[in-house]
Formats: sequence, structure tokens, C-alpha cells
Amino acid sequence: MKFTYSDYVSVFKALADETRIRIVRRLCREEMCAGSLLKYFDITQPTLSYHIKILTDCGLVTARREGTWMFYSINPERGAMVKCFLEDAAAAEWEED
Repeated sequence: MKFTYSDYVSVFKALADETRIRIVRRLCREEMCAGSLLKYFDITQPTLSYHIKILTDCGLVTARREGTWMFYSINPERGAMVKCFLEDAAAAEWEED
């Protein structure tokens, strides 16, 4: 799949926060509900919801409902996009656009 610069920008903007990077690292390990995520952070539930919204809006995190619980996980396509971008940046000489 071909990604545009705006796809990259939205994801990297979402990752431009320490708490959101830590949330992503945690979700890379396993799918989690908000209550489980909160155990790893010294933030309130509304603050977690704010960060999760930013991560879901850019497509990096997906949410699924199971009864009254919301479970969050990394969107594999967006995760692969970030990985490919960083690998290309490290390995190739870039042409100016």
C-alpha cells in the first residue's frame, strides 16, 4: 500500500507525546482495555481517553467493543507503515520531493 505524507504526519504527530508513545509500546505487547492500561500510568481515565482518541483518530490504534468494555490494539497496517518509513529513512538515500 502506498502512503502519502499526510498519512505519516498524522501518525508522527500522534506519537509526539511521551504518554502516547508509552501507550503504543504497551499495546504493541498485547490488546488491553482502558482499565488495564491505567495501571501502567499515573493519569486519570479522562486523560487516557484523550490520548487514546488521538491514537485512534490517526489510525495507529484500533478499538473494539466487547460488552461494556473497549479493547485497544495496534493497527498492524499503520504499525507497518511507521516501520517501513523508518527503515527506508535509515537505509536509503532520499530524493528531494
